[in-house]
Amino acid sequence: MRFLLIGRGKMGALIEKTALAAGDEVAAALGHRDLDCLASMGKVADVVIDFSRPEALGEICSYIRRTGTPLLSGTTGYTDAQKALLLGLGDCAPVLWSANFSLGIAVFVRALQAVSDVLKPDFDIEITETHHNQKADAPSGTAKLLLEAIDPHHALRPVYGREGSCGRRAPEEIGIHALRGGTVAGTHTVHFFGPDEELEITHRAASRQIFVNGALHMARLLPARPAGVYDLQKILFGE
Repeated sequence: MRFLLIGRGKMGALIEKTALAAGDEVAAALGHRDLDCLASMGKVADVVIDFSRPEALGEICSYIRRTGTPLLSGTTGYTDAQKALLLGLGDCAPVLWSANFSLGIAVFVRALQAVSDVLKPDFDIEITETHHNQKADAPSGTAKLLLEAIDPHHALRPVYGREGSCGRRAPEEIGIHALRGGTVAGTHTVHFFGPDEELEITHRAASRQIFVNGALHMARLLPARPAGVYDLQKILFGE
């Protein structure tokens, strides 16, 4: 398969290396310095894979709308308005966005959907996420994904860290805490604190390779699909 890569960071470099090792082709790998090349570029690939920054969204949207190339995006940190623009591309191309492409996180989300409603009436819930010291956005896109799995109707009030008189916890809160340091690829834990018992579910990524493998697997499925917005969970679990 032939890919057009957007983003030259650590994820982008690893995607390119892994794709080439698997026998795929990379039509181009663009970063913020040469992203304007998209304006004069025709359809050169089967799929665009974007692991860049939210600032690149305008150029990417213009390119997808002009060429109809399928888009797989793992970029996080979007505002609600930017996310709407991204998903709006589904009217002209197959689009798949996910904050995390690991199989383990997909199962984590499914587990939270199954157990959260059972525990929410009596348990306090907190989310902690840990990443390397160069990660730009906080909380992580994966933490937000877990929050959505726990509270899809947004009945709980997110609290991002606590200080001073905010230390006492209200029942309707859900805490979300970001830790940054070293070279951690990504650790996410959901804590359920109940009367005299505690349940924790943790996912640890040993390296970025798990995200790369998942992204490439999903990217290979997109060209065969009609225009529309696709959900990683539904594809993986055959729904």
